Amino acid sequence: MSWFAIEVHPEAERRDAVAAWLVERTGEAVEERADGTLVSFATSAPAAEALERDLVEAHGPGLSLARREHPEVDWTLAWREGLGVRRVGRFAIVPSWIHYQAGPGELVIVIDPEMAFGSGEHGSTRAALALLDRFARPGHTVLDLGSGSGILTIAAAKLGAAQAIGVEVDAESLPFAFMNAERNGVLERVAFLEGDAAQLTPLLAPADVIVSNILRLINVALLPEIRGSLRPGGIAIFSGMEVAEAELFRAPLLEAGFRVVAELIDETWWAVAATPA
Repeated sequence: MSWFAIEVHPEAERRDAVAAWLVERTGEAVEERADGTLVSFATSAPAAEALERDLVEAHGPGLSLARREHPEVDWTLAWREGLGVRRVGRFAIVPSWIHYQAGPGELVIVIDPEMAFGSGEHGSTRAALALLDRFARPGHTVLDLGSGSGILTIAAAKLGAAQAIGVEVDAESLPFAFMNAERNGVLERVAFLEGDAAQLTPLLAPADVIVSNILRLINVALLPEIRGSLRPGGIAIFSGMEVAEAELFRAPLLEAGFRVVAELIDETWWAVAATPA
């Protein structure tokens, strides 16, 4: 069975509104490309047609839409293709089927993302991990928003966090996160919760480090909750954004009362660490 990508080309002034509508309508993340194209997904032709119809009804017939059909892929197997050992800071990210001997001072994360995001192959994950390695300290409380495979939560535990908690809206990701935590020997030192990060983050406060490796629009929406949930001097790490989105995020970040302390680029992906000003 095929699946469908629906590409939307809204004017810049209503791009955020269209993206927010797509997230609410589908319950899924929306890809935002460097040229401003928004991409949503549907599992069938009728679902794609319904999404397009509702989109036009909500935002007018002037939207430029394109639908692309893609053949079904068995992602339970396809995700393994091309994966190898990745090194990020002190970390070596190792697929479970590879035997690896850690070097002096190296922290190994054995990861099988399967259908959950976060293998170390994506620049946004590596950028977030590099900043986490820089700012997390033993004894810290670390929140990982959009935890996916659990890689960043596990990394926090490996760095000595007293509490490392992942928050994920996708229930299907949680079993893989728990499996990866057990594989890395940190299951008793981490927790993974299903739910909305905006609701759960304040309940889990205060935190020393909060990582939000999601999408720019969601990162922007979470700024008040993240700022209000940090301990004095705490660090927020934002990733999941392309280099072209850096300035689009920097303005609301500063307006929310943050001060930038570090930035990092990995391939085409940008991450930033900030602290309440």
